[in-house]
Amino acid sequence: MVRLQDVLSHAIHGMSVEDLALHPPGKWSAAEILEHLNLTYVGTIKNLERCLAAGKPGASPDRKKMRWPRLVVTQMGFFPGGRESPERVRPRGTPAEQVKSEIMKNLSRMDEVISRCESCFDSRQAIADHPFLGPLTAAEWRGFHSAHGKHHARQILRLKSRR
Repeated sequence: MVRLQDVLSHAIHGMSVEDLALHPPGKWSAAEILEHLNLTYVGTIKNLERCLAAGKPGASPDRKKMRWPRLVVTQMGFFPGGRESPERVRPRGTPAEQVKSEIMKNLSRMDEVISRCESCFDSRQAIADHPFLGPLTAAEWRGFHSAHGKHHARQILRLKSRR
């Protein structure tokens, strides 16, 4: 996840609070993209911490259903665009400065929680369900967040180039 921190840091480097707020009509700003990512990190932390507290994975057993999309995203690193994010991870208007300070902390914290899951559970076993990809192993959670974060970093770089 250190690599993802570098990618996101590079994407927002040199952007002012005003730059972070700019966006084309109907699209998210860089600040909103960062908030969305931060909300996904917090959600994953909570989900995986529940599994750790219970002492067992909380994933559903059917891994066949979303096998190909899971493989494409978590192992090949391709994140398809055009999918609407779930309501719980849509931006809520958190100030850009707050999101900038929280996102890297939560990314590190999520990495730590995934590492704890890797220590506690069988690495081949799914530990928790993703809303679109189904049950994911710890490695797949890392792969998802890497692909997802890089996808959004590219969006931020496009916004940055338009300023």
